[in-house]
Amino acid sequence: MLSPKRLPLPALDVLQAMTDYRIRTVTQVLENIIFRAEIGCDTVVLSDFSKLLAIPLRDGCDLMDVIGRRLRAQAVA
Repeated sequence: MLSPKRLPLPALDVLQAMTDYRIRTVTQVLENIIFRAEIGCDTVVLSDFSKLLAIPLRDGCDLMDVIGRRLRAQAVA
């Protein structure tokens, strides 16, 4: 039986860059919505849009958790 190959772990700076990109993207979109003088959308559209924005924000937070675990593991080693 073949053993599964382990993929190399991405470097912490790569994880940090991905996290930064996701969180900043969501922040910029939300700021654009906030600073618009007039939003011509109903609450259903805004609700759906906020759910869509939650995905990259959650991904960014998950990546921050991974970075934290790896940093703690490095500190112990």
